[in-house]
Amino acid sequence: MKLHLIQAEGRHLVTGYGSGWIEIDATRHFASLILTPHQLLTDWPVGDFEALSAGAFQPALALNPEILLLGTGDRLRFPAAAVLQPLIDAKLGYEVMSTAAACRTYNILMAEGRRVAAALIL
Repeated sequence: MKLHLIQAEGRHLVTGYGSGWIEIDATRHFASLILTPHQLLTDWPVGDFEALSAGAFQPALALNPEILLLGTGDRLRFPAAAVLQPLIDAKLGYEVMSTAAACRTYNILMAEGRRVAAALIL
């Protein structure tokens, strides 16, 4: 497998993650957040999967991504359809995965120049 060093060139990059933290541009964050290549929202009020609601996606939708990655914590969990309804109504592509997988996928899509947003629950 050929590995490439991702060049962020002024865009936000996930540089590490672990249980209870995500590192963006070499700075650790200890709370859930929303990330795009050009914006970092560290005040996302979703402390855990159970706190996820349909309204929680409004800050991400306001950033106008073409795809949203939802990281659901240490393990993959699927939200109820009603929670995802705002994404469906906006005709926004989305993927649900563990937060670790969402971090890796975000970096790949960001490096491709995609308008990606990652809503990452710790």
